[in-house]
Amino acid sequence: MLFSGSGSGSGGANKEVSYTTFKTYLDSGYTKSITVNKTDGIAIMKIEGEYIRKVFDEGPEQVGSAPTVSSKYPSTDKIDEYIASLQQSGDIEVKYETSDNTFWNIVVSILPILILVAIWIFFMNRMNGGGSGGGGIFSVGKSKAKLFEKGGGLHVTFKDVAGQEEAKQEVKEIVDFLKNPKKYTELGGKIPKGALLVGPPGTGKTLLAKAVAGEADVPFFSMSGSDFVEMFVGVGASRVRDLFRQAKEKAPCIIFIDEIDAVGRARGRNANFGGNDERENTLNQLLTEMDGFGTNSGVIILAATNRVDILDKALLRAGRFDRQIHVDLPDLQERIAIFNVHLKPIKMGKDIDVDFLARQTPGFSGADIANVCNEAALIAARHNHNAVSKQDFLDAVDRIIGGLEKKSKIMTDEEKHTIALHEAGHASVSWLLRYANPLVKVTIVPRGQALGAAWYLPEERNITTKEQMLDEICATLAGRAAEELFTGHISSGALNDLERVTQRAYGMVAYLGMSESLANVCYYTTQETFTKPYSEKTAELMDNEVKALIKEQYERAKRILKENADKHAELARILEEREVIFTEDVENIFGKRPWKSRAEELKEAEDRANEQLANEMVRQRDEQRKQEDSEKKEKAETSGVSGLSGASEEPAEPAKPAEPEETAEPAETEKPESSDDGENSEDAKKPEKPEDSEPSLFNW
Repeated sequence: MLFSGSGSGSGGANKEVSYTTFKTYLDSGYTKSITVNKTDGIAIMKIEGEYIRKVFDEGPEQVGSAPTVSSKYPSTDKIDEYIASLQQSGDIEVKYETSDNTFWNIVVSILPILILVAIWIFFMNRMNGGGSGGGGIFSVGKSKAKLFEKGGGLHVTFKDVAGQEEAKQEVKEIVDFLKNPKKYTELGGKIPKGALLVGPPGTGKTLLAKAVAGEADVPFFSMSGSDFVEMFVGVGASRVRDLFRQAKEKAPCIIFIDEIDAVGRARGRNANFGGNDERENTLNQLLTEMDGFGTNSGVIILAATNRVDILDKALLRAGRFDRQIHVDLPDLQERIAIFNVHLKPIKMGKDIDVDFLARQTPGFSGADIANVCNEAALIAARHNHNAVSKQDFLDAVDRIIGGLEKKSKIMTDEEKHTIALHEAGHASVSWLLRYANPLVKVTIVPRGQALGAAWYLPEERNITTKEQMLDEICATLAGRAAEELFTGHISSGALNDLERVTQRAYGMVAYLGMSESLANVCYYTTQETFTKPYSEKTAELMDNEVKALIKEQYERAKRILKENADKHAELARILEEREVIFTEDVENIFGKRPWKSRAEELKEAEDRANEQLANEMVRQRDEQRKQEDSEKKEKAETSGVSGLSGASEEPAEPAKPAEPEETAEPAETEKPESSDDGENSEDAKKPEKPEDSEPSLFNW
C-alpha cells in the first residue's frame, strides 16, 4: 500500500489498495461517491468522516478532511458490472472521467513507426556508404579513390626516396611538366599519358608515387587495383568512369593505381571462369578512358606492379603507359643511401659502419633494409643496450635471413657432427670454385626450420653464365656430398638444397636453353594455362637433362671434397667446436682465393673509366686553351694592323696604338691560363678519389 498526502487543507491523503480491498470498502459503505478514470484504469472513492480512522488508522487532523482510496481495476466491464450492482442496492454516486494525455497517446501510437523508419534509414545509410568512405548499394559505382591536394596530409618528398636516381628523374620530369607546361609545349612536346612503375616487391614503387603526390602542386588521386571490382556486375567500369570524371574536373592532375595487375591482367586467360568477364569489362573501360575516342588533357596516370609480364598488351602500348620506369633492387651505393635514411631516428653506437652494413645485405630491397634497422633496434632494446651496435645489426640480418635462433634445441653428438660435415662441405666447395658465392658465415645452431645455416655474399651480376650457374649448383650439392663421403649415409637435411638445385636446373634446361639436347630453346610462357607448351616426349627429355646435370655436379662436388678431405675435416672440427665460423677461418685453412671477384673486376673497370674521364677532361682543357690562344693572337694581330694605319694618317700620335689596354689584355688573359693549368691538374685527380674512398669489394 502507498500512503501519500497531507492532513492540512481541504484535501486529503490518498491510499492505494488492492482491488479486493477496494471492493470490501465499498461493500462496507465507507463511501458515497466513486470516480472511475477509464483512461488510466483507476477507481477512486472518497472516505466518509466516520470511517477515516478505520481506513487510515489516523484522524482527519493527520490525513485531511477528504482522504481518498484508489485502486487499479482489472477491466472496464468488471468495474461497470460491480458499480451497477452497488447502485441497485444503495445510494452511491458514480462519476466517469478521462485524462487529457493526447500528446503521449500520439507519441505511443507513432513510436513504433518512428523506430521502423529509423532502422530503415540506418541500414540505407550503411548500404549507401554511411560516411565511412565505403561503397554502399547506392554508391557502388562511385570511385573509391582518395584525393590528395596541395597542403594535404602527405609529407613525403623525393628527398625521402633514397637511391633510384633514374626512376626519380623520370617521375620528376612528369611533376615538372605539370608545374611548368610551357617549358615543354613551346618546343612542341606533349605531356605523357602515363607511366608504369615496374619492380620487385619492396623496392619503393608506392613510396615513389607518394613522393610525387607530395611534390606535385596538382590534385593526386590514389586507388588500388582491387578497389574497382566488387560483387555487383558493372561496378568496375562505373568506378573507372567516375574516377576519370573527377580527374577531368580537377585537371591537371595525377591518378595513381597501385597493384594494377589486379585489374589489368591480359584478357582471354581462364575464359571459363565467370569472374573474368567483370574484370575484363573494367579493363576495357580503363583502356577507353586512357586513350580512347575522347581525350584526357592534363590527366596523367601512374601505376605500380611487380607482375608486368601478365599485364594486357593494350595497356602497355604507347599512348596509354608511355613510359615503363623500372624500380630495381638497390645496388651497393643505393643501399648505403637507404641505410642513411632509415638510420636517422635510431640511436647508433660508435662502431656502426654504414658501408659494412650495405655489404652485408646484398639483394635486400628498401623494405627489407627498413626491417633490418627496426629489428636491430628491437634486439638492442631486448638486451638493454644504450645504443644499437654493429652486432645488433648483424643479428638482425641473421634473424631476417635465417629465422629465429634456437639455442635451446637439443641435438645428439651424431646429429651435430653430421650437420657440421654438411655445412663445412658447402663452405669448402664454394671457396674452391671460382664462380660460387664467397662465404660470410656458417653456423650449426638451428634457425627457423633449418638445423644449420650458411650465409654467402652473392655477387651482383647483370648476366649469369652457364659456368657460374654450374658452380653454384655444385656448391649447393656439396652438403649432401659431404654427408655421403664422410658418414656413409645421407640425411633429410639437404631438402632445401635439393629444391633450389632442381629449380635452377630446370630453369637452365627449359628456359635458358643451356643443355645439349634442348640447346637454345625456351619454353617459358606467361600464359597461365593448364597445358604445357611442349610435348610429353620433350618433358621426358627435360627430366633426363636435369638428372644428368645434377648428377654431374654432384660427382664434381664429391671429387673436390675427396681432394681436400683433410682441410674439410679441419673446418668441420672447428665448426663443431665453435658452432660458428667466418670467412677468416676458411681462409686460414684453404688460403686466399686465387680469382678476382666480380667486385674487384668492377673496381678495376671503374678505375679505367675514371682514368679515361680524366684524360678526356685534360684533352678538352688543352683544346680550349689552344682555341683561346689562337683567338688572342688574331686579336693582337688585328689591333697591330689598326695601329699601323692610324700612325700613317696621324703621325703626331705614334704612341696611341700601343695603349695599356691593348698590351695589358694578353697579360690579363694569361692569368686564367695558369689557373686553368692548376684546375686541370686538380680535375684530373678528382675522378681518382673513389679509389681511396671505396676500397671494398663492391663499387659501382
